[in-house]
Amino acid sequence: MSEHQNSEVITKGKIDKAINLLKEQKPKEREDVSDREAIRKMRRYIEKLTSDKYGYTYDEVSEMLKGLGINLSGSRIKYLLGELKKSGRRQKKTSSSDDNNPSSNPATET
Repeated sequence: MSEHQNSEVITKGKIDKAINLLKEQKPKEREDVSDREAIRKMRRYIEKLTSDKYGYTYDEVSEMLKGLGINLSGSRIKYLLGELKKSGRRQKKTSSSDDNNPSSNPATET
């Protein structure tokens, strides 16, 4: 009672075509994103609104977003922005410390 009795013969040519078809596929666009990714995308605008010039609080930004079905508390938004800033600083520090490393830039004068 094998299920394979009714199936078509699979040839090497079909496998090659199948591999090419599978290789050509692009990643699917995801509809939903994590709260961290959402804040990363909105970061510039949130920072602008919470600046001294505009004077909004994180809780007020949270209320604005709630109207769109994005339910993040003001403290969560503030925390995620802080995390993004920290990770940005870490990346900058790593790349700038490589530039300033004297062993990687030996002096040419003798």
